[in-house]
Amino acid sequence: MTVEPAERSRTRNKAKELEQFLGEHRGERHIVILQDFPDPDAISSAFAHQLIAAQFDIDVDVVYERRISHPQNIALVRLLDIELIRYSEGFDFSKYTGAVFIDNQGTTTGLLEPLAKAKLPTLMIIDHHERQDRLQAEFTDIRRIGATATIYTEYIQEGLLTLDRSQPDHVKCATALMHGLRSETNDLIRAKEDEFLAAAFLSNFYDPTLLSEILRQQRSSRVMEVIKKALENRTVLSNVSVSGIGYLRAEDRDAIPQAADFLLTEENVHTAIVFGIIVDGAREALSGSMRTLKLTVDPDEFLKETFGKDERGFFFGGGRQHAGGFEIPIGFLSGSGEDEFTRLKWIVYDQQVRHKIFAKIGAERGAER
Repeated sequence: MTVEPAERSRTRNKAKELEQFLGEHRGERHIVILQDFPDPDAISSAFAHQLIAAQFDIDVDVVYERRISHPQNIALVRLLDIELIRYSEGFDFSKYTGAVFIDNQGTTTGLLEPLAKAKLPTLMIIDHHERQDRLQAEFTDIRRIGATATIYTEYIQEGLLTLDRSQPDHVKCATALMHGLRSETNDLIRAKEDEFLAAAFLSNFYDPTLLSEILRQQRSSRVMEVIKKALENRTVLSNVSVSGIGYLRAEDRDAIPQAADFLLTEENVHTAIVFGIIVDGAREALSGSMRTLKLTVDPDEFLKETFGKDERGFFFGGGRQHAGGFEIPIGFLSGSGEDEFTRLKWIVYDQQVRHKIFAKIGAERGAER
């Protein structure tokens, strides 16, 4: 008798559990919450969730708060006709039965407060990042796996959705999921068996021409300027490259992880952290991205220990294998019409962040190269 691998058995059980859960909520309307700045993994997984939920007559709206600014993400949404709703003041939550969190656990979205005011229950959390303790859901599938897109591909493989190449939405979904798991695993370089099996399955349904068009998007001149500034401002200590790039418009926020990816290509650098102050109207927040090639560096643990928690006990940062991010609200210091105040504010934040990072790795300033 062949013994089914434990992980395969767990996937099958979770798929059955999800099928039963969705059946119990048949005919409802749910809101899917993505992180403030959705990435391909989140977008593709939400798209798959919509199609799966539709099998149970569940209407799903996918909502995010801030912006989609990376050229590939914009192309993904437009070319595949993925419908996303950007949250704005006065958004009506009353039409929903509950909330679903995909590719996040509430720590990277600013929508928890309005959801709480609307008294919407958390129905589901499906994510591949390190487990957080911010939300409690009726159904949870949180795994240490390469991508949330992998989890949704496995749901499809287990029969929650039967893909058909003659159905345009199915082809688009497979294409989106392929892009999601590729982008989350650095073009499968960091992929494990689950991702390769998922990619092999999706290869029967996705549109390579569409995917090529999404991947063909070029870096904007603004992103190139941010990368240039990151190079100029970087400090390298103990093989860790840290750079502050000053103030950025909210629509340019995706330049930060791209700059971190670029700094990681420098010789003798195994970890890169890039940060800046994001200005979105009257709101400002210190936002940063971390990338690492070192297996012994856990971005989730590193960022949580470096930046700590807010007054409610929620961590400012977190991550997964090889990558992480953090966001710290500037609060009442946000905004100013005075150039000198703005300049001094950046100096303080820049020095404080660098100090915390280098203190964490046990490196002393003055030894940089």
